[in-house]
Amino acid sequence: MFLRDSGSGHRRGKDRRAAVLPAPEGRPRFTGPDAPAVAVVGGGIAGIAAATLLAERGVRVTLHESEPGLGGRLSGWSTELADGTTVTMSRGFHAFFRQYYNLRGLLRRVDPGLDSLTRLPDYPLRHSSGLHDSFARVPRTPPLSALGFVALSPTFGVRDLARMNPRAALPLLDVRVPEVYERLDSISAHDFLTRIRFPEAAHHLAFEVFSRSFFADPRELSAAELVLMFHIYFLGSSEGLLFDVPDEPFPTALWDPLHHYLAGHGADVRTRTPVRRVRPLPDGGLDLTTDQGTTRYDAVVLALDSGGLRRVVAASPELGDAEWRARIERLRTAPPFLVSRLWLDRPVGYDRPGFLGTSGYGPLDNVSVLERWRARPRAGPGAPGARSSNCTRTPSHRPPTGVPSRARCCTNCTGSTRRRGAPASSTSATSGGRTARCSPWAAMRTGRASAPPTPPSRWPGTWSAPGCRWR
Repeated sequence: MFLRDSGSGHRRGKDRRAAVLPAPEGRPRFTGPDAPAVAVVGGGIAGIAAATLLAERGVRVTLHESEPGLGGRLSGWSTELADGTTVTMSRGFHAFFRQYYNLRGLLRRVDPGLDSLTRLPDYPLRHSSGLHDSFARVPRTPPLSALGFVALSPTFGVRDLARMNPRAALPLLDVRVPEVYERLDSISAHDFLTRIRFPEAAHHLAFEVFSRSFFADPRELSAAELVLMFHIYFLGSSEGLLFDVPDEPFPTALWDPLHHYLAGHGADVRTRTPVRRVRPLPDGGLDLTTDQGTTRYDAVVLALDSGGLRRVVAASPELGDAEWRARIERLRTAPPFLVSRLWLDRPVGYDRPGFLGTSGYGPLDNVSVLERWRARPRAGPGAPGARSSNCTRTPSHRPPTGVPSRARCCTNCTGSTRRRGAPASSTSATSGGRTARCSPWAAMRTGRASAPPTPPSRWPGTWSAPGCRWR
């Protein structure tokens, strides 16, 4: 059973101690011809939020997005399966945690009761060794949240707690920004957990799943980021670690309605319009150049991912000072990851969770079953239902024989072309000259944590691809 938001529209969620921090005082709204013209570059969540707040205050906003639709990393696009069914593909599973007050406030512009979000009943984790964990019964209120997780988790034993170094673990309890970065940003999360003698089993299960959900190698993730996230999800909020998911594809549930909302507030949303250069002007304005020409704006908001930001700044030599430009140049991009989605002509077994975080299955990150919360795609009789999972760089696996005949698969690697109608036994995608070979069957095995693959007749539905070996 999945629960709906109560519809109260209360922006602070269920945490009674949550506080709304007001913005600095200023002019509440522009009216008439004196409204400034502002360009927002990037149509992801950050860009949409910036454009929304400005347009609501009467600013003449132009939103530039290089892709065909809004959403950034949470965008989606239509693709056609081999049987002619039209479906929506995306870059994988995304959880909408209840601590995301600003995001939920943005979504309430078009969905006041957040009726488009469905609550998942658990956040299960599974390791290939057979260890599994859950957050369903963990208390929400700190510090009971952290203590409850330790008490309920099979990865923490009494001896493990006795071995931990409490002095070294103090940064977990004293989180202040930017001080936490000054103290811990030079240390990897892996080394920090080793220093505090974090239990090995919990390290492999909870921490690796957490680390990889941020597309970070555990040995490269900053200890400052780890500590800050521990604070946000455990000790800084009473919302708990359960989350919501949209019950329709991202464009339908989120971005198309927000696109219309922006247009209703006078914003000009320009998709397929990459920004090439930004040049400051002597009068305080800025020239912004696209493939269609150059336009002057009173201000520009850069809401790009790290790669796009580096490209725009590199092509805009007059923008910013040397220190700022050096910081931008040092930004890195997360490693490539593969998302595979398969469609079959039968439901997934009801005992399979809607979302499962995994560890120890090579670089498989998670498996999700969309039919748990999402309607089937609109198609004729016999059309397959949608179930999906995503993974990060994984070794290839040999698929078993007897692949279900009606499996349909779509794959996507960040920055890659999308291949459709690929055979279910092995899918492939190409990105930047590197090829990924993927087998959906290894992901199927994670649902039962069994060594040999189960015959296809025992696997009603679709799971997907852990296999990608980059060449």
